[in-house]
Amino acid sequence: MRATESEVGEKEEAELAKLHLPAEIDWHMLDKSRFFVLGAALFSAVSAALYPAVVLKTRLQVCHPAPPSAWSAGVDILRREGPASFYRGYCTSLAGTVPARTLYMGALEITKSAVGTVTVRFGVSEPTASTVASAAAGLSAAVAAQVVWTPIDVVSQRLMVQGRHVSTSKYLGGIDAFRKIVAGEGIRGLYRGFGMSILTYAPSNAVWWASYSVSQKLVWSGIGYYLCRLRLGVEEQEFGSSSTGAFKPESRTVVVVQGLSAALAGGAAALLTMPLDTIKTRLQVMEAGEGPITIRQTLRNLIKEGGWSACYRGLGPRWASMSMSATTMITTYEFLKRLSAKKQED
Repeated sequence: MRATESEVGEKEEAELAKLHLPAEIDWHMLDKSRFFVLGAALFSAVSAALYPAVVLKTRLQVCHPAPPSAWSAGVDILRREGPASFYRGYCTSLAGTVPARTLYMGALEITKSAVGTVTVRFGVSEPTASTVASAAAGLSAAVAAQVVWTPIDVVSQRLMVQGRHVSTSKYLGGIDAFRKIVAGEGIRGLYRGFGMSILTYAPSNAVWWASYSVSQKLVWSGIGYYLCRLRLGVEEQEFGSSSTGAFKPESRTVVVVQGLSAALAGGAAALLTMPLDTIKTRLQVMEAGEGPITIRQTLRNLIKEGGWSACYRGLGPRWASMSMSATTMITTYEFLKRLSAKKQED
């Protein structure tokens, strides 16, 4: 029995060794102009598709008393305020997408390339070096992007939570909100919750990118043997008239694995950082004069409203948003890198 299990294990390893995964495209291999221009267009489209879930999540986090469910809250918003309410503040958010994504993608790729190279030089194995580089890249990218995203978040979220009627709305639009916040609270008002944003997104991004790197390897190791054995979703590599006996995954197989790995990492990150995100959102939408605006007081208010479960209000929409965002973002991101790769000279 042991010999049989050993033989099966060796056979699986032999089959898996035949699977040649696509090479990673590093920073120096990218056409930077194409990368940033195409990236801004692609990620703007992704943001538009996922924005309604962000609006619903934000409304759930600040409402009191809490509605019975996310579904009932969404139906109520749709009935009372109309479909356009799910895109309130979108123009403001879109205006920040280009500079924020530019900072994010630039910091991500530069850090990943630099840290990966350094860790390998120190004798760290390639899989471990890749995981460490991904975590460091996610951390630095989140910090860089929050310089732009925090003011955009403050303005767009205040627009999200106000009613549809102009007569009862404090802000008439993004520019009006920006002016009134600066006039009433100063520049500091635009960076309300900046510390919480860093505490929320920096660890979340580090965990997400590290988890994504690991989960991809786990998924490939789990299905690689069966793909090669069944000749499913792979194509045999041939050079000239001779076959090498090696296989490479088809493009659609790569996309499915990347999407699955991203969804798992995104869902886990949403669950772990949900309380931090709720506190951050409360801090950002509070108006000056509503009482002491501190993390401690905000947390106390949340617990007083509904116990610790209040910190997880809006988890459903955020989990769905982050999972879908992670899946679409990573498949778009990998597609973008391949579109932006420089042509290799023979």
